[in-house]
Amino acid sequence: MADAADVMAPKIAYVRRRRREAAQVWTLDLEAGEGDRFAFAPGQFNMLTAFGVGEAAISLSGDPAEGSRLVHTIRAVGPVSSKLARLGPGDPVGLRGPFGAAWPIEEAAGHDVVIVAGGLGLAPLRPALYRLLAERSRYGQVVLLYGTRSPDEILFRREIETWRRRLDIDIEVTVDHAGADWRGHVGVVTNLIPRAAFDPLHAIALVCGPEIMMRFAIAALRDAGLGDEGIHLSMERNMKCAVSFCGHCQFGPVFICRDGPVFRCDRLRGLLALKEI
Repeated sequence: MADAADVMAPKIAYVRRRRREAAQVWTLDLEAGEGDRFAFAPGQFNMLTAFGVGEAAISLSGDPAEGSRLVHTIRAVGPVSSKLARLGPGDPVGLRGPFGAAWPIEEAAGHDVVIVAGGLGLAPLRPALYRLLAERSRYGQVVLLYGTRSPDEILFRREIETWRRRLDIDIEVTVDHAGADWRGHVGVVTNLIPRAAFDPLHAIALVCGPEIMMRFAIAALRDAGLGDEGIHLSMERNMKCAVSFCGHCQFGPVFICRDGPVFRCDRLRGLLALKEI
């Protein structure tokens, strides 16, 4: 096992590409030194350093099969994330990771897979979608239910349209509010769950989004017949060190960075409803 100095010392990566996904949301493609390759599992995260400002936990949002680059989708909401989002090609970034537990892609083999994403929560789920679609024959129904506040905030729009043209994945997108030119669903993403085609007795759900959305998604998935052991959540909150040294991400008896960020729902039973945790 690496010592503390190895775990805490960042490597240097460089921005290869930057593109805007939505208002205040940017995707960075990072590359390291010549010959370096990256390996990560869907659901893991990295710690990225904006030099001179600080460090932040950012989920990996790219294809795990592409070992030459790491992709991170960032909402510019604070000093660190705003500085990261402003970086351009050639700029250096501090990189630690990958860290954390992954989505249960292997466990899902032979099952239907229901992916429920809210807002930026689609980014940590995108690597799981890449893996599921790359090995499509191993799974039953694959369903993506995605909700955002408005059509302008839909992430990875072109990719979603490409996936829609496949015959082996069902995709439904909804928005909280829209103008007259929107032809899709209007309402919260959890409203889509009762309409989705999957077998609750042989399904696994992957859920990521704001915590209030995840609480309602859990309730809707339970109503659809899934047990808590089949529901998996990504609890991305308050991670500062990524190795459970600082304690910022303690959530009841667990540390999000060490024990998560992906958790099976039955492990968090009762905690999500408690205030001040």
